[in-house]
Formats: sequence, C-alpha cells, structure tokens
Amino acid sequence: MKKILPVFSYLFHPIFIPFLGTFFYVVLDDNYFTLPQYLVLFIQIIIISILLPLTFFYLLRTFGKIDSIMLSDISQRKIPLLLQIMLMSILIAKSITIDRYFELFFFFSGGLFSTIIAFLLLFAKIKASIHMIGMSALTVFIIGLSIHTEINIINTVVFFVAMNGFVASSRLEMKAHTKKELAIGFVCGMLPQLLLLYFWL
Repeated sequence: MKKILPVFSYLFHPIFIPFLGTFFYVVLDDNYFTLPQYLVLFIQIIIISILLPLTFFYLLRTFGKIDSIMLSDISQRKIPLLLQIMLMSILIAKSITIDRYFELFFFFSGGLFSTIIAFLLLFAKIKASIHMIGMSALTVFIIGLSIHTEINIINTVVFFVAMNGFVASSRLEMKAHTKKELAIGFVCGMLPQLLLLYFWL
C-alpha cells in the first residue's frame, strides 16, 4: 500500500482539478451548449490550467527556481502560486465568466480565493497543502452540483471523499506535508467553496 499511495499525488495533482471540475459541471449541470462550445471550453481549460502551468514549471526548473512539480519546499512556492493566481484571474475574466458559465464561475472564483490564501500564508511560513486545497474544493463543488441539479451521485461523492483521504495519506507517505499543513489546505479549499454556494445554489 505504501508503494501505491504516492500514485494518488500524481493522479489528483492540483493541475488537474480545474479540468475535473469542468468535466463534472458539463456532465451534471443542465446546460444548453453545443458540442463546439464544449470543445472550446475544455481547450481553454487545458491550455490555461494545464499546459501553461507545465510550461512555466519547466522554465522555472531550467532556471533553478524549483526542483519538483510537487513544490515541497516552501521557498519555491511563491512564484508558481503567483502565476497560478494570474492565470486563474485571466480565465475568470475572459472565459469562465458569470454570464456564460454561472456555476463554474463560482468554482473557479473559489479556487482563486483559495490560491490567494495559500500564497499569503507563505509569508507567515505556513505551507498549506495545495493537493488538499484542490481535492476539498472539488468535492464541495461536486456536492453542490448534486444538490443544485437534484441528481443523486452519492457514489461519486463517496468516491471523492475517500480520495481526499488517500491523497492526504499520499502526501504524508511522501513526507511532503505534516498533518497540520494538510488540515490547513483542506480548510483553505473547502471554505471558499462553501461560502460561494450561497450565491449559486
């Protein structure tokens, strides 16, 4: 089991959370978009939330600013988180707007707030788990979609609740975080999503 646990850190890396949130939004929400519109949405998400961060990662690694995509060192987190804040702001302002993708807008807005909180905590020498931020945010959003659409997806909810535990165990096994840092990350991801549920449920 100890050899398997690290796999969860890669399968549910924060870089994939925006894509997963968008996937469940498309599957569950009562949208009336055409296939080309869905394709454009996913292409934008993939470019801005996956490809560009990976490009920046390799650039930063080339210049010796970071040594791993897991960003285990607190001193290496400021630039990637700042870049993430900028990319998410662009995505919300230009693509995932409130008039186009109402519920998804609040998911990404919550993610932006969580990222800003994680960035600010660095100045207090607090390393919140970005993995747990992503997993807890995604789980709350999926639960919110289930309530909003009145679709029973209890098995999916249970799965992601369990994945929160596996990802947390994975981070502990890899010695990337303490239990306190995992708990802080969980709250940082969950709280903005819970607060924003008020505006779209």
